[in-house]
Amino acid sequence: MMEGALAVANLAELHGRLRACFRRVEPFRQAGKYVTALVSDLPRKNGWTIAEHAGDECPDPTQRLLNHAVWDHDAAMATIRGFVVEALSGQPLVVAALDESGQEKGGSSTVGVQRQYMGCAGRVANGVNTVYCSYATPGGHALVGARIYVPADQVADAGRRAAMGIGKEAVFRSKPQLAVDVLQDMVTDATMPSWCAGDEVYGRSSELRTFCEDNRIGYVLRVGRAFHTDLASGVRMRADTMVNTLLPTGDGWQIRAVPGSKGDRRYAWAWVATRSPHHFLLLRKHLQTGEVAYHHCHVPPGWPVPLMTLVRVACLRWPIEEDFEFGKDHFGLDHSQVRLYTALTRHLVLSMAALAVCGVTAAQAKLLHQNRSCRPARTRTHRRTPA
Repeated sequence: MMEGALAVANLAELHGRLRACFRRVEPFRQAGKYVTALVSDLPRKNGWTIAEHAGDECPDPTQRLLNHAVWDHDAAMATIRGFVVEALSGQPLVVAALDESGQEKGGSSTVGVQRQYMGCAGRVANGVNTVYCSYATPGGHALVGARIYVPADQVADAGRRAAMGIGKEAVFRSKPQLAVDVLQDMVTDATMPSWCAGDEVYGRSSELRTFCEDNRIGYVLRVGRAFHTDLASGVRMRADTMVNTLLPTGDGWQIRAVPGSKGDRRYAWAWVATRSPHHFLLLRKHLQTGEVAYHHCHVPPGWPVPLMTLVRVACLRWPIEEDFEFGKDHFGLDHSQVRLYTALTRHLVLSMAALAVCGVTAAQAKLLHQNRSCRPARTRTHRRTPA
C-alpha cells in the first residue's frame, strides 16, 4: 500500500511538472492518460490498449499526441531528468551509465530501421537502436536521456528523410556522438553527475573521452583487449599483454564484492598506472572462468583515486540493463507502433516518464524500509497477570 501511494503521488507530481511542455491542455491531459496506461498492468501497450485504458473510443487521440500535437518533447525529457535527479542525487555515488537498446521491427519504413546487431535479440536483426543514459546510484536508477540512432544512408537520402519525418537540419551521428549529445544536455542543465560509465562502443570513442575530460567528468569505460596504453615506464602495451606481463600470478589482484540486484558480485580487480597521472587501466577478472574485462579510466585532477571508487563506478553501469528490462516488460519502452522520428521519440519520452515514476518510487520505498529497520527496538514492560 505504501508503494502504491508513493507511485500515485509521484505520477501526479511528474505529470504536473510536464504542463509547461504543452501549448494546449488537451494534449497535456492525453499525455497523462498515456503515462497512466504505461504504468498500468496492461500486457501490451499499443494504440488500442492505451485508448481502451484511457476511455477513448479509438486510438486517434493517442496517435495525434505522438504525431501532430504541439509539445516540446526535448523539454519533457529534461523535465523527467530533473525529476529523477532531484529524487536520487543525494546518493554517495552517481554515474551516468551509457548503453544502447533496440526494438525489432518488420519492414523498412520506420525511422532508424535496418539490419543491425540488436542486443535485445542477441543477433543481427531488423530493428531500431536507441542510445540511452541512466542516472544510476546505489539506491535507485532511471533513464534520463535517449537519442534514436539513424543510419547514415537514411540521413543522406532526402526522400527517405521526408518519409520518416527526419528534419532537414539532421546530420548523421554515431552512437558515441549521440551519447555526447545526451551528456551535453546534462551538462547544460546541471544534472550531469561526476562519473560516466559505458561499454566498448563508448570506451573506444576518443571524442566521448575528450568531452568528459574537457568537462571534468570522471569515466570508467570498457575497452577491448587490443586497447593500447602508454605505461608509466614509457612502454606502449596492449591491454591483454599487460595482464600476462605485469600480472601473471595472483599478485596485484584484489577480490572485491559489489552489491548487485541479485546479491553481491565478487570479482578479482587490479589497476595499472599509465604515463598520465589521471588515467588508469582497470582490470576485472571472473573468479570462475578467469575471463578478464578491461576499463580505461580517467580521474580529473585533484580527485582522490581509491581503487574501490573505480570498481563501484564500473559496476554502476549494470543498472541500465534493469532499466531496459523493466522498461520493455512493464512500461512499453519497445511496444511502439509508430514510424516517424518525432512520434517514436515522443513514445520513448513518455515511456521514460513511466519508468522514472517506478524508479523514484522504488528508491523512496527502499529508503523508508531502511529507516524503519534502523529504528531502535521498543522495550516492552511485561506486567504480571493479576491473581
